[in-house]
Amino acid sequence: MPDFYTGASFLAEHRRELTALATFLGALFVAELFDRSLARRAHKLREALGAEELSPETRTRLRLVRRLVFATIVVVGAGLALAQFPDVRRLATGLLASSAVVGIVVGFAARQTLANAIAGVLIAITQPVRVGDIVTFDGRRGLVEDLALSYTTIRLADGGRLLIPNERLVQSTLENHTLRDRRLLVEVPLWVDRSVDLERAAALPRSRGLDVRVNCVEKEGVELVALLRLPPHADWEQARSELLSDWLNALGQAEANGHRES
Repeated sequence: MPDFYTGASFLAEHRRELTALATFLGALFVAELFDRSLARRAHKLREALGAEELSPETRTRLRLVRRLVFATIVVVGAGLALAQFPDVRRLATGLLASSAVVGIVVGFAARQTLANAIAGVLIAITQPVRVGDIVTFDGRRGLVEDLALSYTTIRLADGGRLLIPNERLVQSTLENHTLRDRRLLVEVPLWVDRSVDLERAAALPRSRGLDVRVNCVEKEGVELVALLRLPPHADWEQARSELLSDWLNALGQAEANGHRES
């Protein structure tokens, strides 16, 4: 009997805390259910279309919808959980009674977060970039790997990740190499010595039907750039690496043959 009364007393004493915890955990559970349901619908849609994967436009919008739904449910759950405490309710009532206070709090505390979220929604709707696009931002090229509400992730050629706040992405100039052509357009740069015959140096990529141009001339050498065009969902990093490897091997063989002839 004492143990029973002790347990009942504990539940009665911490009823609000337990209710708030259960409410928040329930919101997380519901959000996860909705997220998995949307993922299953996307999988069924892909099977119905008979495609290996959905188009970049659909994948980008789907990711945004899933995250918006998840965040909305979690925020509502957190609000309901906090509403269990009278002090919090009184504070919320006082804040809501003064729109000026609310405006100040939102404007200064959450301006950056809201700006990034709104920019993320605009990116998903207008789609200047999509998941899977090859882009150049701030002089760095990579693959758009993920589009979140607050930031966009770009996977660079060296395997690193460039995280760009969505507000900055919207306000800055970005070059999308995928939108201008249904195929991916990938630049493959190679530095050669100034004494090297440029026609011979460009022979390998040109023999494969690729355009080659001189991109930069310095004291140390000359930068040649081959333009590699690939299907939309090709592994551009692997193709770029293979072309660069073959190019270097061809130049090495040409140099060795030149030494033998001399």
